[in-house]
Amino acid sequence: MMEQTTKILLCEDDENLGMLLREYLQSKGVAVELRADGEAGLASFTKEAKFDLCVLDVMMPKMDGFTLAKHIREQDPTMPIIFLTAKSMKEDILEGFRLGADDYISKPFSMEELLFRMEAILRRVRGKKNKDAVIYHLGKFMFNTQKQTLHYDGVETHLTTKENGLLALLASNANNVVERDYTLKTIWDKDDVQHARSMDVYITKLRKLLRPDPSVQIMNIHGYGYKLVVPNEEEQQ
Repeated sequence: MMEQTTKILLCEDDENLGMLLREYLQSKGVAVELRADGEAGLASFTKEAKFDLCVLDVMMPKMDGFTLAKHIREQDPTMPIIFLTAKSMKEDILEGFRLGADDYISKPFSMEELLFRMEAILRRVRGKKNKDAVIYHLGKFMFNTQKQTLHYDGVETHLTTKENGLLALLASNANNVVERDYTLKTIWDKDDVQHARSMDVYITKLRKLLRPDPSVQIMNIHGYGYKLVVPNEEEQQ
C-alpha cells in the first residue's frame, strides 16, 4: 500500500490493460486518471497538474508517449515518469532515458512489479522533499538538491529526478571517484547492462549542462567509475 495518497496519470491505449491497471492500483490506494491517447493525457496533465507520477505507454494514437513526456517535462521538469512499452529495442529504451524517464517497463509485466517500481520512485522523490536543501557551489554553478535546480550566470535549469540524484551523488563526493556499480545501485537500485547504458546517457546530459564552466567536469575513471572535478575553495575565490 502507498504510504500516502498518490495520484497518477496513466496513459494506455489498450483498453483492457488500462482498466485492469487502474482497478489494481486503485485497490492499493492509488488515485488513477486513465487516458487512452497522448493528446487526452496531455489535456489532463495541463488541466490538473497535480499528479505525483505519470505512467505512459510509448505507442499511443494521436500522440506517442515520448512526445507526451516532452510536453510534460516542459510544464514540470521534475515530474517522475515511467514508460510502458511492448518494444524491447535498446534504442527505444535509451530514448526513454534521454527524455528523463525514471523507469522503463517492457510488456508483458506484472502489476505488482509496476506498483513496486512506482513506490521506489515516490520514496526517493518524497524523501528529497522532506529533507533540508543541500546547496553545492560547483565552480560558477550553484546546485540546489531540494529544488532540483542548477544556476549559472543568472540562468536556472531544472533537473529531472534522476539527473538531480546523480549530480547530488557526484557533488557529495566532489574530486573523489565514485564507483560505477555503487552509483547504479544508489540511483537506479539495479546494476544490470540496460541501466548502465541509461546511466551513461545521464552522465552525457550532465556534462552538457556543466559545459559553460570548463573548470567543472565529470571524468571517466576507466574500469572504476566517475569523478566530478571542481575547483577547490581557494581556486574559486
